[in-house]
Amino acid sequence: MRVPLSWLAEYVELVPGTTPEQVHAALVEIGLEEEDVHTFDLVGPIVVGEVLEFVEEPQSNGKTIRWCQVRVAPDGETAADGGEAVHGIVCGARNFFVGDKVVVTLPGAVLPGPFPIAARKTYGHVSDGMIASARELGLGEDHDGILRLSTLGIDAPVGTDAIALLGLDDTAVELNVTPDRGYAFSIRGVAREYAHATGAAFRDPVTVVPATDAAAAPFPVQIRDDAPIRGRAGTMVFTTQVVRGVDATRPTPAWMVARLKLAGIRSVSLLVDITNYVMLELGQPTHGYDLDRLQGGIVVRRAADGETITTLDEKVRTLHVEDLLIADDRGGIGIAGVMGGADTEMSASTTNVLIEAANFDPVTIARSARRHKLPSEASKRNERGVDPAIAAAASARVAQLMVDLAGGTAEGVAEIRDVDERSAIVLPHGYVSRVIGVEYSDAEVHDALAEIGGVITEVDGGLAVVPPSWRPDLTGREELVEEVARLGGYERIPSVLPVAPPGRGLTRSQRIRRRVAEVLAAGGATEVLSFPFSNADDNQQYGSVDGSPVASVRLANALDASNALLRRSLLPGLIGAAKRNRSRGLVDLALFELGLVFLPEPGRSYGSSELPAGAALPNDDELAALNAGIPPQPRHVAALFVGDAITKQPGQAAVPAGIVDALDAVRGVGLATGAEFEIVQGSHHALHPGRTAELRVAGRTVGFAGELLPSIAEDADLPRVVAVLELDLDAVIELADAQPEARAIGTFPAATQDLSLVVGVDVPAAVVAAAVREGAGDLLEELHLVDDYRGAGVPDDAKSLTFALRFRAPDRTLTAAEASEAKLAGAALAGERTGAAIRE
Repeated sequence: MRVPLSWLAEYVELVPGTTPEQVHAALVEIGLEEEDVHTFDLVGPIVVGEVLEFVEEPQSNGKTIRWCQVRVAPDGETAADGGEAVHGIVCGARNFFVGDKVVVTLPGAVLPGPFPIAARKTYGHVSDGMIASARELGLGEDHDGILRLSTLGIDAPVGTDAIALLGLDDTAVELNVTPDRGYAFSIRGVAREYAHATGAAFRDPVTVVPATDAAAAPFPVQIRDDAPIRGRAGTMVFTTQVVRGVDATRPTPAWMVARLKLAGIRSVSLLVDITNYVMLELGQPTHGYDLDRLQGGIVVRRAADGETITTLDEKVRTLHVEDLLIADDRGGIGIAGVMGGADTEMSASTTNVLIEAANFDPVTIARSARRHKLPSEASKRNERGVDPAIAAAASARVAQLMVDLAGGTAEGVAEIRDVDERSAIVLPHGYVSRVIGVEYSDAEVHDALAEIGGVITEVDGGLAVVPPSWRPDLTGREELVEEVARLGGYERIPSVLPVAPPGRGLTRSQRIRRRVAEVLAAGGATEVLSFPFSNADDNQQYGSVDGSPVASVRLANALDASNALLRRSLLPGLIGAAKRNRSRGLVDLALFELGLVFLPEPGRSYGSSELPAGAALPNDDELAALNAGIPPQPRHVAALFVGDAITKQPGQAAVPAGIVDALDAVRGVGLATGAEFEIVQGSHHALHPGRTAELRVAGRTVGFAGELLPSIAEDADLPRVVAVLELDLDAVIELADAQPEARAIGTFPAATQDLSLVVGVDVPAAVVAAAVREGAGDLLEELHLVDDYRGAGVPDDAKSLTFALRFRAPDRTLTAAEASEAKLAGAALAGERTGAAIRE
């Protein structure tokens, strides 16, 4: 929220000379958040000038300029820049006439940009200043011609300071308004908060709005809500007021344009500007309809399924049955609380206006704004809760300004109202002190709650407090406690760190997940975090082993229509991250991610048709229903390796990344989790045949590792070799030993031997290794494959696998004969199971 200080000063006393920084400091003390300071960034001299004469001079470049004589000071006086009263100025615009009053930036002035003004030679003349447009002054976006003051209804003496005349000397403070403080989205709300912070006198702008003549018959309005959300009606208050005979072509006053600009809203037209002005002033969104373009009366209702409306931004929008619609006899004329329709908008030809100010259900407005991706200044306020007591005053304020500025005649305000009276909240004596941990007297509590507008009654043992209408966030004792602490000063509350209760800490799964991330990071990989959104192609490509169709969870209101599904795999996010990094010159990458994937059961729908109210704690049945509506969400870990695993350096050739790096990462995960991985030949339709490993723990498949198909890597703008792995980490943790035991360190010498076995080419090395390990018995301490040979001396349909074996006994030094006997026992069992024979 941007708050011009001159506007703020109308409703709360600002000491002369108060700076934006002081206003920010005061508001921060009571819980609002400081953002920025905004000015028009203008430096004078900038004055009112009068065009005395001009000569049009065609140029060789095809452009025609005007050589103007402009009076910038009264006759006989010195100009503000110290020069003559009449300045010669070159101007390229052609929308002004002799006798026009204009804004002249004299030498020494600075325009936003910054753009300093100086006398300069151009088109054969010395241009002694510049005649400014509205855009150059920061007043708007109009750059078609210079600003003629007559279009703003201004006729000021020559030489007048134009900065003060146009309100361009004002400053605005910007605040970040948290969702629970919607009342601060108004000058009224911020003025009240400043009064709380400083004790300055506050004048409520609602109380100074003049009453209107109620002689005319009210405009016909019906409210029909056949499908309220959570039983809450969509409309609680709806006011209308007619203003007849307005002149919509009149200019918006410069002071209003300047305030709107500082507040972050561009000037559109006088009638629209007035509705925006009142919204900022009171926090109550209002809307104006061209009364003569309405057909019949107004009906406020839920939209029919598939009904459409063309909104003010000229877009046709298909409505949802939850959308609250403002309609006349022909159909929708506005999405309630969000944006009006184009068919009834106010224009330059409007003479009669229907003003609407209403109080809508915040949930309805928030859902409509997000559903249609249509955030607006009105929806921003309506979805946070608007004061239901000021709709009539806002209508009257709009009517007052239209009468004053557009020459209309106002009729009376008609109001439909169905608002429940707010219940009192009982606050026991001493409750605030117990919650905050600071001593507050009963008088302090009473005065603080009275200051925010609460109606207080003494009851037995405490206070009964009825919160003010503009504070929908005050719903219980805790909120009242916060208000007392806020107005009493946060500095009174000591900073004391709580002592963690004993016996608590990370769960086993949390500890293991952290170890997995630490092991992968220590191995040189970088952890990334990608969005959990995907599309059908990626889910089928990486979330299905054989490429068969898979079920996915579709988002109800996706931010990106091209990624409207929840992911089944972490790999698409890693591939996208690799692609982005390589496009920026980072070509050697090792990335990993720990995150949830979403694996719905085919044919089953998820989600809950009935959501519990946000302000109530769900019961056990509601929680069970919510959990039943959630698909399985296991936590996976995935990694990607591309480029060089070891970069080229003196004495070391580059070593490209490949499946070896993926398998090393798998072994690291095994060390971190205590799981023993079985790595066997596998297949995955997105991975290279023959370079894919199926990963098992305790006989159960928990993931895969391998290299992407070159065609897939190429489509992602990656090199041909991209190694990946993905594991179901929850399953790995479940299957791993809960209490792994460290192996005793052997104190006797080890005996090492090699074993070369010839087996069929289609026999996996892991199967042979498992047989050798089992047959060799307990004396075998370590076994690993060191060679896979295929060539001369080995049949064409066979291969030679060489294993390095290490034997050790816990109680003695092994003899060579004992080691050989164990080795041969392993070879014998491998022969029985796989047909392996010792290579001669």
